[in-house]
Amino acid sequence: MNSGAEKLKQMDISPEVIKAFEWLNFRELTSIQEKCIPYMMDGNDIIAIAPTGTGKTLGFGIPMLEYVNLKDPNPQELVLAPTRELAQQIADDLSDLAHFIKGVRIAVIYGGQPFRKQLAVLQKKPQIIVATPGRLLDHMKRHNISLHAVHTLVLDEADEMLKMGFVEDVEKIIGCVSPDRQLVMFSATTNQDVMTISWKHQHEPVELVVRALEEDKPKITEYIIDTDPKDKYDHLLYLLDTGDFRRSMIFCNTKDMTQRLTDRLKKLGYSAECLHGDVKQSQRNAVMRGFREEKFDLLVATDIAARGIDVDDVEAVINYDLPEKKEYYVHRIGRTGRAKRTGVSYTFLSFRESVHMDEILKYTDSEPICLAFDDFGRLCYKDTMKPFLNDT
Repeated sequence: MNSGAEKLKQMDISPEVIKAFEWLNFRELTSIQEKCIPYMMDGNDIIAIAPTGTGKTLGFGIPMLEYVNLKDPNPQELVLAPTRELAQQIADDLSDLAHFIKGVRIAVIYGGQPFRKQLAVLQKKPQIIVATPGRLLDHMKRHNISLHAVHTLVLDEADEMLKMGFVEDVEKIIGCVSPDRQLVMFSATTNQDVMTISWKHQHEPVELVVRALEEDKPKITEYIIDTDPKDKYDHLLYLLDTGDFRRSMIFCNTKDMTQRLTDRLKKLGYSAECLHGDVKQSQRNAVMRGFREEKFDLLVATDIAARGIDVDDVEAVINYDLPEKKEYYVHRIGRTGRAKRTGVSYTFLSFRESVHMDEILKYTDSEPICLAFDDFGRLCYKDTMKPFLNDT
């Protein structure tokens, strides 16, 4: 039994969950998992501040599975997520964790899927529901779901969910759950909306903080590449050809650029697919499934479309466009270096964008390595102009 499994055993976690933990090849508990699981098991309300990629889903998923009464056909555990992609990812993770528990039924509910299909799932009486707020309220209005038996409500990525305009929806959902329920909130940052929800609806919450300086911070080497906008596409090809990355994500700021860049890469023979707001939900699901199953190497995406993407072994993130918001930079590069792996990020930067980049770096408190192309078209370290990567 590995050390993570031993710690779970000491927390009185069931053998079925511990067996799944080992089956999923987890070795250690992350900081947020070690802190969160005992408090959740004791029934505390929790507000947890933790950066992306620190294992939050297991932190709340393990106690939720311990709580489930398999003989009760009512929904007992509810997770709210800001996006359909994150909701699906959480549901998949919980299903894996429940692999050895017979009789657990998990439903995922989000907009973009037909009501009839979701109603068929709900009629199977799931004990655990993962949902986006808007679609959950739609089902509640149609009397397809009752939350009267829910005793654990988790708000994942609460800061993003509330920032996206779901404050009123979340308030309504909390109001439909028993006041004796356990309310657990996970957030990468604290903002006024998060603190207001906590103040209004939590009972003496335990505050858990996993700072970015701790050992389970994603281990990401950050690079900035000086480039001129007219040379950016050629520089991207250079990076893809010399970097030898097995699986990478490329971020653009607009739907149009995401689609055009993907089309150009595919014409050159690169194994690439894209995600943006105009991609239909069925196609999004197919793309994400293909990316997880390593059916293609490059995923080109916008920020919103990439929300909730949780693939452990993304080796590199490339910011083809500099993100418009400081927070997006953190979420983008956080797609790599997950589950205690190492990762790299590359950001193409023009001279005009340097002031905005300075603001981002002040926000992230990071010191990336600066690169530039020399007169021979080779990528070099900017300070010494010695060749970078595989050049000699």
